Amino acid sequence: MSEHEETAIFAGGCFWCMVMPFDTLPGIKQVISGFTGGHVANPTYEQVKAHETGHTEAIKIIYDPTVISYAKLVDIYRQQTDPTDAMGQFQDRGDNYRPVIFVQNAQEREVAEASKAKLEASGLFDKPIVTQIEDVQPFYDTEPEHQEFYKFHPERMAEEEAAGRADFVKKYWENNTKIK
Repeated sequence: MSEHEETAIFAGGCFWCMVMPFDTLPGIKQVISGFTGGHVANPTYEQVKAHETGHTEAIKIIYDPTVISYAKLVDIYRQQTDPTDAMGQFQDRGDNYRPVIFVQNAQEREVAEASKAKLEASGLFDKPIVTQIEDVQPFYDTEPEHQEFYKFHPERMAEEEAAGRADFVKKYWENNTKIK
């Protein structure tokens, strides 16, 4: 990594759906789909999907902190997930789809905790905010066919988004005045 590269790791349901919101932002160098938090080294997509490894689908964002801040990435992340659903996201069910911000140090934890507290205080949601904030664990890239999935499979991505994520994002974040 160069001096102007840092990483952020977020889980928010299917990693296919989490890449696009970050992929084209200024300062984002790469968004990698993969897995973290499990007990098997180098798991496959099929193993994780079958709940055999304890991993969570996640994305690793490589970014230039002189262009985009970690706090901004956390804000964008929060606007892609349902922070009240601990056991999946939208049509993706199970602990391998849980919402998690994986932090690497005290500064990232402070940003993540402050963001969560701000969201809780906003009153935007009627249910408790359950997004976890956990220490970074080894991250394993998924197979090449799952990288940048939205670019190569627009029909499938439209199906995924139609399953609730796009409507949720629109409902809670498009014209939100409580928190931004």
